[in-house]
Amino acid sequence: MLMLVLAFAKLGHEVNAGNTHFFDMQLLQYAQSLRAAYPWLAESMRDASGLGSSTVLALLTLFAVGYLTLVGARVNALLVATAVSSGTALLSVLKAAFGRLRPDAAYAEFLLPGLSFPSGQASISTLVFLTIGTLIAYTRSRRTERVYILLCAGLMAALVGLSRVALGVHWATDVLGGWAFGTAWALGWLLCWQGVKKQP
Repeated sequence: MLMLVLAFAKLGHEVNAGNTHFFDMQLLQYAQSLRAAYPWLAESMRDASGLGSSTVLALLTLFAVGYLTLVGARVNALLVATAVSSGTALLSVLKAAFGRLRPDAAYAEFLLPGLSFPSGQASISTLVFLTIGTLIAYTRSRRTERVYILLCAGLMAALVGLSRVALGVHWATDVLGGWAFGTAWALGWLLCWQGVKKQP
């Protein structure tokens, strides 16, 4: 987890210093050329991006918390609710602190309001999918099942982040920062959860 925090801090510093601009512009222009060459790509990426929308993630979190409460796993329910709500609040603070603007509208598939670093959808989708995926994997006894569940959770988060770059609504480093933040925040709360579970 510490490595992820340090990676996020380093990336944020490089973004503020403008050292990532060339890298970000190269990928932004490449994504634009791909959308022009393959018109179906934009629609597919919109669908993938929808997996990380505020509505989808809020419903997924509410359903997970509701189910965990219903089956008596109140500690797990509290973990999910607290991790997501606190992560969302901290994300708003980070966005305001960095104050990075989104890519120019000329490169984007559509216009979106708000600041850019770290990517909100990449951050929260990673947090939600990894937290819930880990809790589900924990209930399975077979290693192959646990690995499969975690891979699926990671793939969902990856698709959301990649779609934001492909649509030109985020810089690539916004997404990298979002993945680092979301993973670190999920891991931190899951480590706390493991500590609580070990208590007699």
